[in-house]
Amino acid sequence: MAELGTTLLTLARNAIVVHFGQAQCPADDCPELHKPGATFVTLTQHGNQRGCIGSLEAWRPLAQDVQENAIAAAFRDPRFEPLTADELPITRVEVSLLTPAEPIFFTSEADALAQLRPEIDGVIFTAGQRRSTFLPQVWEQLPGPASFMAHLKQKAGLPANYWGSDVRLERYTVKKWKEAAP
Repeated sequence: MAELGTTLLTLARNAIVVHFGQAQCPADDCPELHKPGATFVTLTQHGNQRGCIGSLEAWRPLAQDVQENAIAAAFRDPRFEPLTADELPITRVEVSLLTPAEPIFFTSEADALAQLRPEIDGVIFTAGQRRSTFLPQVWEQLPGPASFMAHLKQKAGLPANYWGSDVRLERYTVKKWKEAAP
């Protein structure tokens, strides 16, 4: 599995460096890369997020998914300006490989919060047409289930205290790999 992680990190970085006309590093080929996979690619600089884009469902080959998400995180995350060549040496790549999402069944918000597993669950929040997700890594900044959920609602464009009969929750876990600090 570590081999797969190294390959995914290499594919992600290669997708970004080719944009700047820089040389790519060789990446191993393995059967998992040709099967459908869902990834998120997170870019950080000095510990601060610099881009994060991903797929919640496996709908294309894993290799293509990680490459497309790396390009999107670097150049199309609407929260950030496109990455520049000067930033590349200080940018750290992290790849999260998601498991298929499973529904969480609950009777109330308190019941839903009690079922969340901090530092394990990635959560997809849906209410009507609004949808948001946090990877399990977000628990590091929002360790309490109530705070985690409040921020997830706000990310979906809803008030932090929103709760309605239209709320659906799903959970997933990830395997993640991060480049060594630059």
